[in-house]
Amino acid sequence: TLASEGLVLDRMGFIGLWKVVVVKNLPYSDMRRVGKIPKLLPHRLFPSARYSIWLDSKLRLQFDPLLILEYFLWRKGYEYAISNHYDRHCVWEEVSQNKKLNKYNHTIIDEQFAFYQADGLKRFNASDPNKLLPSNVPEGSFIIRAHTPMSNLFSCLWFNEVERFTPRDQLSFAYTYQKLRRENPGKPFHLNMFKVNKSMEFNHP
Repeated sequence: TLASEGLVLDRMGFIGLWKVVVVKNLPYSDMRRVGKIPKLLPHRLFPSARYSIWLDSKLRLQFDPLLILEYFLWRKGYEYAISNHYDRHCVWEEVSQNKKLNKYNHTIIDEQFAFYQADGLKRFNASDPNKLLPSNVPEGSFIIRAHTPMSNLFSCLWFNEVERFTPRDQLSFAYTYQKLRRENPGKPFHLNMFKVNKSMEFNHP
């Protein structure tokens, strides 16, 4: 926690350059879903912000945020960047792993997965030269966004799936992305899916 690291809020609510924002009147009793609000909807929480960076609690930011935006977005014209899973790349594998580890109610996971398959979710094929992404399963601990119309639309659609089925957002990422691309063929969405490696300037505490 911040307190355990000797970091305390000043009287204006800042820690150094950072202002801590406390979100009240939480809409869910399930804290797993509550956590998806800042993760997936930063453009709704901070409507005047042009960019956002999400780090989950196991990571620490150790680099200038502007350099992160430059490296992951601006350098190649991306509007959304997310880390892929270090081990799994297919939603079929992710479903099995979630059930094996009892991450959520098995019946609801099965209903979600059956719905996605019926609505066009494609199995990941690493050898397919026309695959949309290098992986269909995000790691999700590190997300960088430009708050563009397509980026915001994707974020809202992804959140809708988290609300409709399970808060296991890795299960709904590929379905949301594939459907967005399928239903908006004339509107490009520039997404950068990258591997997390030790050379990056953020790490585990």
